[in-house]
Amino acid sequence: MSRARATSFHGPSYLRRSVAKREPRQRFLIVCEGKETEPNYFRGFRVPGSVMEMDIRGLGLNTVDLVRDADELAKIDGEYDQVWCVFDRDGFPAQHFADALKLAKRLKIRVAYSNESFELWFLLHFNYVCTGISRTLYCSKLSSLIRAKYRKNSREMYALLEPQQPQAIRNAKTLMGQYCPPDPVSDNPSTSVHLLVEELNRFIR
Repeated sequence: MSRARATSFHGPSYLRRSVAKREPRQRFLIVCEGKETEPNYFRGFRVPGSVMEMDIRGLGLNTVDLVRDADELAKIDGEYDQVWCVFDRDGFPAQHFADALKLAKRLKIRVAYSNESFELWFLLHFNYVCTGISRTLYCSKLSSLIRAKYRKNSREMYALLEPQQPQAIRNAKTLMGQYCPPDPVSDNPSTSVHLLVEELNRFIR
């Protein structure tokens, strides 16, 4: 009688294991219009330095000047895997905002914009906002929602809002989806900040 061949668990098939390949360390340059509000928020992301480096600058510049400076910084400081500009529509002339978006696209710089204000992204953590309001009202609405006086230079906003971040991403996507086709210059309210947030979240452990 032929004896069934025993299956070996110590042969080559056993040794061939799938080994997870570590992605190369990513370098992000995030250049912000504001000097404190946006930089303080993005510095709150707990990204391990072993997998990612964030170079966050708050330049206090607007629209086209910000995009130009981001391009210069990317050239001077070395190679980055992703370069982002974070700026608002605010009260700038429509053409300035449109020109900044066009320039960023030409230079292959990604944009996390808000129309009208970055604080729209904060509000979306609490409620779906689909009606345009003056940027002057964002602070009072946020103060009511967080039950404390909202301070634009706060270093606590990321930690405070992080539990509701999935809701903010869903709300931002829904908001963007209501514009067909999208026109960031006139779509008020609208934001693409969630796109940058999702990219950063890829590296959080």
